[in-house]
Amino acid sequence: MSGVQQRIVTAEEEGMRLDRWFSVHFPDLPFSRLQRIIRKGEVRIDKGRVKANTRLAKGQTIRVPPIGDLPETHKEYQPRVVEKDVQLLRDITLYEDETILVINKPHGLAVQGGSGTKYHVDKLLESIPNKKGEKPRLVHRLDRDTSGCLLIAKTRQAASHFGKVFRSRSARKIYWAVTAYVPHPKQGKISCFVARQSTEDGEQMRVVGNGVDGAQHSLTHYSVTEDAGGKFAWVTLKPVTGRTHQLRVHMQQMGTPIINDPRYFDIENWEKPDDLGEGLHLHARRLAIPLPSGKQLDITAPLPPHMQKTFDMFGFNVKYYDQNEEDALDED
Repeated sequence: MSGVQQRIVTAEEEGMRLDRWFSVHFPDLPFSRLQRIIRKGEVRIDKGRVKANTRLAKGQTIRVPPIGDLPETHKEYQPRVVEKDVQLLRDITLYEDETILVINKPHGLAVQGGSGTKYHVDKLLESIPNKKGEKPRLVHRLDRDTSGCLLIAKTRQAASHFGKVFRSRSARKIYWAVTAYVPHPKQGKISCFVARQSTEDGEQMRVVGNGVDGAQHSLTHYSVTEDAGGKFAWVTLKPVTGRTHQLRVHMQQMGTPIINDPRYFDIENWEKPDDLGEGLHLHARRLAIPLPSGKQLDITAPLPPHMQKTFDMFGFNVKYYDQNEEDALDED
């Protein structure tokens, strides 16, 4: 493609993230390159500078700079079906209909590509195009090391609907975590401002004061479901907002970081039990979300093997919790 283009956001694209819009219209454009042209201000919306996560509104004008010989629309894109990727998606599917797919994302599998990440959920989705030949669309995200319920839209209309649902906080999300030590009090909420800051280990989210550059309010309801001798806790978490690494930062802020968190576990000289499962102990256990029909979809994801191993070691009773789960974290 040569020359600058001015594209108008359609009604179907309203609410879509800018980076997702580019992945639909220019699927061969590397994500790193997209970030670069956005950072330089070459991509603009209604003449204003933008970020990759900017949400689009109907009627806005997107300035697309010259980006070389790439397909200009998603219609030219021909997905390459890889059977092993199709089988993997089938193996981890929790729910599927004509418009959406809900998978139990494995621990360690990235949702999107990035620097050095070529195998991820977004790539897998190329192998299951819809009837129009379009790749399914990510509606929300989980960290690479977080497992559990991940909703994927099969059509533009579904992506628009569920994008609005997540932004309006109508989706009910329940996470399970295992922490070092026991949060006190055992039930409550964490409300604070967080911002991305540079550290010796790279950029991380940090709790900051209101008014700090980049600060965003974050809110999580939590409840200790069981504990193991006061040294470990099975914590149920209900995020109200959806900030980057929110649950991990909130548990760290309480002095009870999530087990095996490579970024936010900060207890010095902590002795790790030999039989503890490897990997971050954070799992998107349950997702309840309204469908376009008005009905409620309620999906539960089984624990990943490393967390099941830890639950078995501590004797945490998942079956008992499931029988009483309706009472968990009902307050907003």
